[in-house]
Amino acid sequence: MQGGWTVIDVDGSGDDNIGAAPSEARAPAQPSRVDPSDTGTVLFSWWQPGGVSLRCVCARLVVSVHDVAPASADETAQWCSDADGFGIPVSLLVIPGPWRGASLADRPDFASFLRERRAGGDEIMVHGWSHRAGPEGSWPRRTLGRAVARGAAEFAALDVDEAAAKLRAATAVMTESGLFTTGFTPPGWLASPAAEQALRVAGFSHTTDHFGAKDLRTGRRHRGFALSHRPGGGWSERFGAAMFVTMARRNAAGGGLVRLALHPDDLHRPGLRDATLRAIDAALSAGARATTYAELVEVA
Repeated sequence: MQGGWTVIDVDGSGDDNIGAAPSEARAPAQPSRVDPSDTGTVLFSWWQPGGVSLRCVCARLVVSVHDVAPASADETAQWCSDADGFGIPVSLLVIPGPWRGASLADRPDFASFLRERRAGGDEIMVHGWSHRAGPEGSWPRRTLGRAVARGAAEFAALDVDEAAAKLRAATAVMTESGLFTTGFTPPGWLASPAAEQALRVAGFSHTTDHFGAKDLRTGRRHRGFALSHRPGGGWSERFGAAMFVTMARRNAAGGGLVRLALHPDDLHRPGLRDATLRAIDAALSAGARATTYAELVEVA
């Protein structure tokens, strides 16, 4: 018999059970070819004469570079170069509005750099408009945004109209820069329910939060906690860097979704870049396959 891929759907649920053990799978009665549209596929096996041998290929690694803007051009280039050293793609989270200076529209040279990165396999995502929270929304949501995202939770407390206005402005700049995209990550990973509704209406296909990635078209979630550094010095920074590496290795070894979120300010602290490179290496060595959020959602 000719070899071929066999599809195993772990539970057919709306959630992506990344990390399910082979023993949990229900093998189909007959082997079948992989259907790219089958979003329930998380385990594959190779059909051979005499039987089926299971091989888990569900461990994924998504490296995202946050706060991509003209003000962070040098840091963005550094993180991209580091990713190139591993031969992996990254998801670039672009702030199209003014952030720490010029906006994307003011720097066509930087937009050209981003277009080149996308042509090479990287993903481009919108990362808010200005990456700064305003006075909108209720005080509990504003307080949460300040506590979790240090004032950057721009979409955490917006209503539908406020979110839609910011999305229109962001989409216009991205389109004019040749960087149209349907991926969105809110600053601080915080978006109000109304903001998420505005994302769907605006035609965005996927978004992320602290706990995973979400397909806005189907509601399907891909569970995986975002690991990021908290620059600040002292023992807490060192402990966090050590856990960054440990959790990346552990999640990959368990067949999970490893999400490493890199920020420009990480490069201004000694040791954090080294910890990041060790975390990427640990995840890849443990069997994770590097991908982007766009690919994760499309091939789920």
